[in-house]
Amino acid sequence: MAENRFNKRIKFTTEILSKIAKIDEFKGLWQGSLRLSPQILGRLKASVIITSTGASTRIEGARMSDEEVARLLRGLKSKPPKGRDEEENAGYADLLGRIFDNWKTLKLSENQIYQLHSILLNFVEKDQNHKGKYKATDNAVTIKNEKGETVVLFRPTASYLVKPEMEQILAWTNEELEKKEPHPLLVIANFIFEFLAIHPFQDGNGRLSRALTNLLLLKTSYSYVPYVSMEEIIEERRTDYYLALRATQKTHKTDYEDIAAWVSFFLDVLIEQANRAKKIMEADQPEKLLSEKQLEIYKLFDTKDTLGVSEIDKTLEGRIPQVTIKQALSRLVVLRLLERIGLGRGTRYKKL
Repeated sequence: MAENRFNKRIKFTTEILSKIAKIDEFKGLWQGSLRLSPQILGRLKASVIITSTGASTRIEGARMSDEEVARLLRGLKSKPPKGRDEEENAGYADLLGRIFDNWKTLKLSENQIYQLHSILLNFVEKDQNHKGKYKATDNAVTIKNEKGETVVLFRPTASYLVKPEMEQILAWTNEELEKKEPHPLLVIANFIFEFLAIHPFQDGNGRLSRALTNLLLLKTSYSYVPYVSMEEIIEERRTDYYLALRATQKTHKTDYEDIAAWVSFFLDVLIEQANRAKKIMEADQPEKLLSEKQLEIYKLFDTKDTLGVSEIDKTLEGRIPQVTIKQALSRLVVLRLLERIGLGRGTRYKKL
């Protein structure tokens, strides 16, 4: 039976159990010790929606910076999104905001997933015909190599098998989460892996998988999730993300399925998320929300009034890629630690 297959491929190693213990130790600490005001938490949640939206769509190839996402979301009521990047960002922000606000009433069911997928693609013109519906034709997970050629990484479940396979994994996940055995984090990791392996929709599977991860973590009492962007951490480790999926998808539906590489990556992301949440608890300072690279870039402004991307790149001697520098600067602007001056190549940044 498929249900036995899901249980069998979970490996209880000392390393995995140790990682879970670290995450759960902080989970208890957050629930028992948090003293942040609702106003601070509200600002954090608004910031995370921007950061997570930009990161989740960039993982799939979008190019909008966090600053551009923030500007888009501020103007949505008066100006509808234009172009695919804006449409996808608007949809993810809407979906994530609804999950953060309404997770208690949302269920892990087929109809609910249809609805969440429909919200995700609501603004995307090209996806209107298939939003909220399982794929009608087979699809493939591809990337472009250095020569610009399309390479197939993985062939997901055939379209005619999507519905029964989704029913199986949904039933198993709900049953195991109700029993609380195995550990909920292993159940969530298993569900997300299977969801991505099935690839049930024509488009939006990666983004929806991350939104569903947020939902399931909230429903299993990881209540700090809205205040630290999981998607940002995955984007920072995007190469490891794809390597973990490729390593485990190779054995999908074989007699020797093993998703340990994916589970290990998933738990590493959650450990980093917990570490960043701990910094929030320790001090109400925006710089506490920065990654090591972002903080390193921010500290450069202690000795300079203004800096541009090329100057930062030169100062750091190429240790941080320019694309990462630009994303870090956008993050610092969103957190109101830096001010953006000018446009285009002449853009400079100033400490507030």
